[in-house]
Amino acid sequence: MIKRYATFGLAVVLTALSLLGMAFSLWFLPAVLVFGAIAAMGVWDVFQRRHSILRNYPVLGHMRFVFEGIRPEIRQYLIESDSDEEPFSRDERSLVYQRAKDVEDKRPFGTKLDVYGTDFAWMTHSIVPVAHVTTNARVMIGGPDCRQPYEASIYNISAMSFGALSPNAIKALNEGAKRGGFAHNTGEGGISRYHRQGGDLIYQIGSGYFGCRAADGTFDAGRFAVTAADPQVKMIELKLSQGAKPGHGGVLPAAKISPEIAEARGIAMGADCVSPAAHSAFSTPIEMMEFIAQLREESGGKPVGFKLCIGHRREFMCIAKAMLETGITPDFITVDGKEGGTGAAPLEFANHIGMPLEQGLYFVHNTLLGAGLRDRIRIAASGKLVTGFEIARILAMGADWVNSARGFMFSLGCIQAQACHTNKCPVGIATQDKSLARALDTDDKAQRVANFHHNTVEALVEMAAAAGLTDPRAFLPHHFMQRDHQGQMISGDEAYPYLPSGFLLESGEDYPDYRARWGRARAESFGLVA
Repeated sequence: MIKRYATFGLAVVLTALSLLGMAFSLWFLPAVLVFGAIAAMGVWDVFQRRHSILRNYPVLGHMRFVFEGIRPEIRQYLIESDSDEEPFSRDERSLVYQRAKDVEDKRPFGTKLDVYGTDFAWMTHSIVPVAHVTTNARVMIGGPDCRQPYEASIYNISAMSFGALSPNAIKALNEGAKRGGFAHNTGEGGISRYHRQGGDLIYQIGSGYFGCRAADGTFDAGRFAVTAADPQVKMIELKLSQGAKPGHGGVLPAAKISPEIAEARGIAMGADCVSPAAHSAFSTPIEMMEFIAQLREESGGKPVGFKLCIGHRREFMCIAKAMLETGITPDFITVDGKEGGTGAAPLEFANHIGMPLEQGLYFVHNTLLGAGLRDRIRIAASGKLVTGFEIARILAMGADWVNSARGFMFSLGCIQAQACHTNKCPVGIATQDKSLARALDTDDKAQRVANFHHNTVEALVEMAAAAGLTDPRAFLPHHFMQRDHQGQMISGDEAYPYLPSGFLLESGEDYPDYRARWGRARAESFGLVA
């Protein structure tokens, strides 16, 4: 007991001695104020009822909260190695910073990775690499019903809403997209005034229908037509779910809704803004396809797709069957991995709900192949993709292009403080605090965004050349190798083979896992039909 109260007792004793000293000199006044404050804090600790540790360890117990508060910084700067992913490694962050600043990004003395460890992956190269690759590393998006196809970069900015990101961050991202000639996904928060820097936009529509929302929160076709007609909008993405919190809606409290956010989202001030977990514009796979056709028509024939993190695999097959039954196909599908980021998510959702990107992409790609639909639909992929190798590997597994959110946040100067949900982002990116956001110089950061994109795509193209390819879109699974959990070397086409085109439309006993789910899927309902 004496040890537990020693710090508190010492503060009391020093306060008393300082008070005695006051009788001789006013120089003891600062000591009285300091030690008196500590002693008063100790008295409060003893009588408060909220924290047991403070009642048992008055004054001293506060050290626990101090160290708990700076634990992430201690770990990031003093403890974790260059390859520890929390969630991005120091090596990955440093690479983005260097490419964004357009400075030397080469590494001396060889790899730091354990090349004989389990799950290590590498690309196979050619004895006759391509000397000069002249590709523009772009992909044309737009199916047979699209009247305004869009040629997108192979690497684009993934969805991040104004409100989650500061005005200056949005301005820098869009200006960077303009300078670099790539696309900027608005996120479901609508198109704000800060998106109007001239960069190509992918207008994302979530369950809140921001920017195309009626007074009761439902979809408003007239408002959508006006928003989608903007020439800056190149594509429309219907968001079903996102990897970091699939199946989870959200509420933006009235207190956090500024006039600028209300303007972008088309909502009223003074009331909570609700984003439901599910869409109200459709409830069945067939209705979803009809809604996509409506979006395409109302937008003047611009490419329309949808984004999801794979959950119940049968439900995606329901969508594929609805495509076959209606003859309506999206122009693209964005597969988001559960490793994707967000400003805030419940721990259970972030850690344990949703399918990781590799497995989700593999399933979507092969389902579309099996249904005979793959040649009509482009596939995008998103989730922790910031290096040329990661992009190349995902392209080989079936993606046509790749999106990144946190990679471009790093290019803005994000230090992975993981304070996105507190409104206290130290570098002014994930905050609406104007005093913090002002530190982000939009002109400088826009150039860094453009530099990061250019240098990353250039690295990707160089990897394709080393593999003997003239275009990174030609990567296939056999270009990659990896070690399994036993340390054995396996090729990519063993781990992630492309399945035969149209196999789900024919009878057979091969690929029973796919066939069993396909047999239970119905175009009329997302639910199990008896």
